[in-house]
Amino acid sequence: MKKLISLVLMTGCLMAWPASIAEAAEPKTWEVKVRAAYLETVDESDAFSALGIDFSADAISVEDKWIPEIDVTYAFTENVLAELVLTIPQKHDVYLEGVGKLGSLEHLPPTLSLVYEFNNESAFTPYLSGGLNFTWITNKKLSVAGVVLDLEDYSLGLALGAGLRYDIDEKWDIDASLKWIDLESDVTAGGAKLTNAQLNPYLFSFGASYRF
Repeated sequence: MKKLISLVLMTGCLMAWPASIAEAAEPKTWEVKVRAAYLETVDESDAFSALGIDFSADAISVEDKWIPEIDVTYAFTENVLAELVLTIPQKHDVYLEGVGKLGSLEHLPPTLSLVYEFNNESAFTPYLSGGLNFTWITNKKLSVAGVVLDLEDYSLGLALGAGLRYDIDEKWDIDASLKWIDLESDVTAGGAKLTNAQLNPYLFSFGASYRF
């Protein structure tokens, strides 16, 4: 929660700054990042009853895992950039406390953000980001005691982040970032809602990028 509050405050400050503070210096134009990201869900859900059993809050959990990440960035100015975060469809196992594995799902979560990079005199460049995430949920193979479970087909929510880039030279750099994504879905059985699963994952990303 502390990390989320910090990201919200920092991104709020970023979005409140007028565009005039961004230097009109020659932008880098394009940048491609190849990174490994660790996706860690917070696994919060409402308490619910099913099959004559009362399940407590946060009983549903989704597998945490490393995923590949490819980012494409366009620099409007030396400070302000647009970033599109992409990956391939990812499969995750889903579990219910006291029952075990319910099955699996796949999701595709592209994220589009506005990034502000801070000026400094060193090779290290800190930055903040804020934008929208669209997660498409597919291949939902979930059931409990023969009862098929379903999720919503997509989730649209905020994406907030902060990171640090280290410039190796004019073209290459290494990068580390933390993102929080607002991601949730209702869980239903036979069309009836059982609970709302709030995954709200953190993405810890590390990698390298090339500017051109």
